[in-house]
Amino acid sequence: MRKIIGIGETILDIIFRDKQPSAAVPGGSVFNGIVSLGRVGVPVCFISEVGNDHVGEIILQCMRDNNIPTDHINVFPDGKSPVSLAFLNQQNDAEYIFYKDYPKQRLDINYPEIEEDDIVIISSYYALNPVLRDKVVYLLERAKEKKAIIYYDPNFRSSHKDEAIKLASTIIENLEYADIVRGSKEDFFYMYGLQEPDRIYRDKIKFYCPNFLCTAGAENIALRTATLSKEYTAAAVQTVSTIGAGDNFNAGILFGLLKYNVRHDDLPTLDEATWDKIVASGISFAGEVCQSFQNSVSREFAEAHRYTQP
Repeated sequence: MRKIIGIGETILDIIFRDKQPSAAVPGGSVFNGIVSLGRVGVPVCFISEVGNDHVGEIILQCMRDNNIPTDHINVFPDGKSPVSLAFLNQQNDAEYIFYKDYPKQRLDINYPEIEEDDIVIISSYYALNPVLRDKVVYLLERAKEKKAIIYYDPNFRSSHKDEAIKLASTIIENLEYADIVRGSKEDFFYMYGLQEPDRIYRDKIKFYCPNFLCTAGAENIALRTATLSKEYTAAAVQTVSTIGAGDNFNAGILFGLLKYNVRHDDLPTLDEATWDKIVASGISFAGEVCQSFQNSVSREFAEAHRYTQP
């Protein structure tokens, strides 16, 4: 049975509106999507680390509650599980402050088995961090060797924009590994000073990875492949919080790849009708998450979108 393997940070998001805490939910860019996928019944594995503390236990319990094995989580005795404060503005977009206290020894874990046509997702600074780079590369090398689909979301925050030049070669390495790249206009603005999807694809992506999705919040989604150039309309929803929207767009795309039985060797010739269904799945997951303070899809949505192996 095909599965989805994610590697990334786990963090407790404490969400503030009007300077008052409104919710505290486990988060992390890959983790948010993996929780949604576990909820809808997709077989998932997640590689990460938490502290041996209350926050770590909340995160581990969240994993158990959402069908995510905890076998590949490093519970470190020194240091503390990371926490973020997310302050929502009038548009319900978040500005973050992060609190992290990691130990020197990082990510001492057993890797999950990777099979052909599994999907591996990497994202954010976690996929660039020099301290963790050898662990990420080891996973990517095994995924490439086994012909798994590799999905990369740069999720490049403004807090790292001054490091963009220093990180450029690692970003390119991730793009070279990737079979599909999905980023927001914001990511590419902070990385390259570019926001126009055609230019981003032509100048920064196409040479390394032929399949590209570019999102822009409530604006259109751009799909660019070797044979397709298409725009899609984002879901019109009443937002409560946009935290996790991009992460769950990713989850919906991965869900679509499995649901419509798209395998590694299908990607170069994938037809427009199948891409339409896959992107619709991404839009559906993202729109659902914007309607609550949760970082992942609701139980009701999950029940209505139960995964059945094709």
